[in-house]
Amino acid sequence: MVSGHSDFGVDLGVDDDALPTALKILVAGGFGVGKTTLVGAVSEIQPLLTEEYLTDESVGVDDTAGVEMKATTTVAMDFGRITLNHDLVLYLFGTPGQDRFLFVWDELALGAIGAIVLADTRRLADCFPSVDYFERRGLPFIVAVNCFEGTRLFEPAEVQLALNLDPGVPVIMCDARRRDSAKETLIALVEHAMKTAWGQQDEPATVS
Repeated sequence: MVSGHSDFGVDLGVDDDALPTALKILVAGGFGVGKTTLVGAVSEIQPLLTEEYLTDESVGVDDTAGVEMKATTTVAMDFGRITLNHDLVLYLFGTPGQDRFLFVWDELALGAIGAIVLADTRRLADCFPSVDYFERRGLPFIVAVNCFEGTRLFEPAEVQLALNLDPGVPVIMCDARRRDSAKETLIALVEHAMKTAWGQQDEPATVS
């Protein structure tokens, strides 16, 4: 057995001659937090998007405070794929952000190794349903704060405290629009999921 390494420094612990390992990852979070943007930024294929235009019927149902310019919403899932190297392929499933679509999550979560919970500090409470869901399901997750322009930056420890996260849940900062930042977020999740599977513990809120 030869330990394989991805192009991004992830020790995969796989045979160099083995077939690629395919991992399923969820990208979750509140409405308008940047899930579709992250999947689209990092996917090596044309991402599958199930976005529909917001209509008058969504008034009073979808909270657009802070994202007033948003005109579409995911109604089923976003799907993308990225090959880190010949050892590892990640399949990304972006979840719908509104509570009324939570019934979709159980299907999307099947077989997933972990999840990225995107957070917007202007609407931090919007990611509570995602955090609660993955905690109840026992699925490893990280919180990635999408740093929107013009918003106040908080320390990871502050976000961890505000969300009442377990000390072992990493909190990182990211820009969902940037491919390199999205890749780093995926790496952080894969490493956290591996450590969880191996019974190791992450240092609290130290990834930046």
